Amino acid sequence: MHCNIHKYTKRRVSSKRQRPTASPSFDKQDLAFNFWNMNPTTRNPTRSVQIGRTTIGGDNPVAVQSMAATRTQDTEATIRQLRLLAEAGADVIRVAVDSKKDVEALAQIAPTVDVPLSVDLQENYRLVSSVAPHVEKIRYNPGHLYHHEKNKLVADKVAFIADEAAKHDCALRVGVNCGSVDPAQAERFPAEDSISPMIASALEHCELLDRLGFTRYCVSLKDSDPAKVIAANTRFAQQRPDVPLHLGVTEAGMPPEGVIKTRIAFEQLISAGIGDTIRVSLTLPFDDKGEEVKVGRQILDDIYSGRFRSVPKLLPAGLNIISCPSCSRVENEAFIDLAHQVRELTEYARDHQITIAVMGCRVNGPGETDDADLGLWCAPNFVNLKRGPQLIGQFPYDEVLDVLKEQVDELIAAS
Repeated sequence: MHCNIHKYTKRRVSSKRQRPTASPSFDKQDLAFNFWNMNPTTRNPTRSVQIGRTTIGGDNPVAVQSMAATRTQDTEATIRQLRLLAEAGADVIRVAVDSKKDVEALAQIAPTVDVPLSVDLQENYRLVSSVAPHVEKIRYNPGHLYHHEKNKLVADKVAFIADEAAKHDCALRVGVNCGSVDPAQAERFPAEDSISPMIASALEHCELLDRLGFTRYCVSLKDSDPAKVIAANTRFAQQRPDVPLHLGVTEAGMPPEGVIKTRIAFEQLISAGIGDTIRVSLTLPFDDKGEEVKVGRQILDDIYSGRFRSVPKLLPAGLNIISCPSCSRVENEAFIDLAHQVRELTEYARDHQITIAVMGCRVNGPGETDDADLGLWCAPNFVNLKRGPQLIGQFPYDEVLDVLKEQVDELIAAS
């Protein structure tokens, strides 16, 4: 696919239906002004990227994003949750689309909300042409571009995504995730180095988009370890200070631990001038997802006010439970209860250095449980229980906790 280098440099006039604009209940500009005038830190000189009525990067306030946790095809529940997140103060809301039925649902949902929408493309990158007319931003994962049309060049796939985004006035996010790194990049570095492949993948896709003349994009580099999030984003920002960064600790888990992990990363990065938009990922019941936005706003408010600026570099040693943020990819809502049950069950092991990952879907589950001592990734009717990358077995939801406890006891006895 050949593209004119100047093709995307002029912003198109949107043909989308204009949604009504809601007035925020807080003054983000004043908060940002107070912080940056009280502190000598200079923000990275990133370019501005427009996402509907929200603009990130440049001198714009750090935007707060969230993601719908409901199944997209349940339009009534999804519309309700989008409105809940909008009322909580979300600047952009992401929805997962994985099938043509999801696209049909999205077409019904989009006109009902007044907040810019972002779509999370999964393995099928060609869905972009169907979803782009209904949203303001599209996120793709470089590590997922290998699942379809494996003989086609990645550069051509990126060109296709960029072309569709430009046609429909959409921004892009290059979303690099620790559990699904581009295999070609992972092979270039030692197995123990999980950060360099993420950065290399992000830089490669920035270069691909730049060559196409498409510069309306941001990048995210996410891990469940806040120290790795800090390192990855710091290194990337040093090499590409012009690219806006979307910050997040993926699978941060449940409150309060998930909030602590997220705060550690955000305080150190934003206070260093790194970060243009944030996402707090917490495992919460569907009706409580607005708390993600409120937590994000509170962390920003504290940073802008100069509070809690000194934070530990790492979390205290001991039990670490990682769990994903109950998004619309979850195939059984029992996952949320299971995550809380795992925390209660393993309370007795809190002084032992054991990491347990609880994942809610097939997209992140298989890969992102590999690095945990024990991993549970949830299918519709059973739970896959793993010890490191090895599958122990598949168990019903009401039986897996007994097996998990046996495994925790074995790890404690061996330590």
